[in-house]
Amino acid sequence: MDASAVAQMIAVPPGQVNLSDRRTKRGWSVELAPYRLAAFPVTQALYAQITGRRPSSADGDQLPVEGVSWWDAVRFCNALSERDGFTPAYHLRVHDNDDNGDYGDDDGIEWDASADGYRLPTEAEWEYACRAGTAGPRYGPLDEIAWFRGNSQERIHDVGGKRPNPWGLHDMLGNVWDWCWDIYDAEVYGAYRVLRGGGWFDEHWSCRASARRRSHPSFQVDDVGFRLARSTR
Repeated sequence: MDASAVAQMIAVPPGQVNLSDRRTKRGWSVELAPYRLAAFPVTQALYAQITGRRPSSADGDQLPVEGVSWWDAVRFCNALSERDGFTPAYHLRVHDNDDNGDYGDDDGIEWDASADGYRLPTEAEWEYACRAGTAGPRYGPLDEIAWFRGNSQERIHDVGGKRPNPWGLHDMLGNVWDWCWDIYDAEVYGAYRVLRGGGWFDEHWSCRASARRRSHPSFQVDDVGFRLARSTR
């Protein structure tokens, strides 16, 4: 599997998804236009090809890249868009006193929703694609579709090693959590962004289509990566 194969994008049809948060007991519905989502998380090979960096704690071309912040992920999206001739989705505003453009809030970034470049999925797009028309907490038996604490030997694994969901998306659950665009809860957690999907070190209850986690956009963790989305018109 080469880097171009790992960047394969799956067409996701329009639809509606119902989201919920266990902590606040809040639920909400989101209507979605069609979009594309990567069949695999971004790999170390693709990340190194675009950035020249290998930030991950484990080494392997087809392992998901991890140890990347939310800000690393959005900068990667722009860089890959520029390489592939697309309009970058994000406008980053870097201040003189900020060397790398990592901000604690929304002040440093704007999403151009009209752009055709790569971006992070919203959490509604992520959950809708994860479910792929299924109604349960998972799109198949967990051991068949995900690397999690019960079968991972407490280590990360190459992408695509488990059965995909009905729409052809691999590793939506387990292996690494995916950064999403959304702020988790601004009133309580400030700039923390949403993570979805569960990881190789998580128990089975974290590897569910509806499970939500959060992290500061500057944090880099060894079970957090990302996958690419693109808007379609």
